[in-house]
Amino acid sequence: RQLLARPPGRHTPPAQSALGVCYLHGNGVVQDEAEAMRWLRLAADQGYASALYNLGSMYTTGRGVAQDDIEAARWYRLAADRGHVRSQCNLGAFYKNGTGVVQDDVEAVRWFRLAADQGVSSAQYNLGV
Repeated sequence: RQLLARPPGRHTPPAQSALGVCYLHGNGVVQDEAEAMRWLRLAADQGYASALYNLGSMYTTGRGVAQDDIEAARWYRLAADRGHVRSQCNLGAFYKNGTGVVQDDVEAVRWFRLAADQGVSSAQYNLGV
């Protein structure tokens, strides 16, 4: 409740992102996808990787936004470039399947390798490790 009482600019990006996820899932607050988007964008605009990933997930599923694979790939790429392993794995899958990006096996392997090296089993599976 203390977090909710503060103005948005007074939260750190991790707190903004956490609040966005709470609103997305209705954890401790009334579920509100528009409010989730608002909080996640605040954190994402500051480069917070988890928020970037969650925005990518929202665009992948069309939850709270129009489903848009190109936009999802953009958000995953921003998070992946910051080392977010789930985003790296998702981006590998996008390149493997040509989802929201031009299909590119070399890029798929590159992103799967980054995630696999950090222990992501689905990335390891996609590489045949």
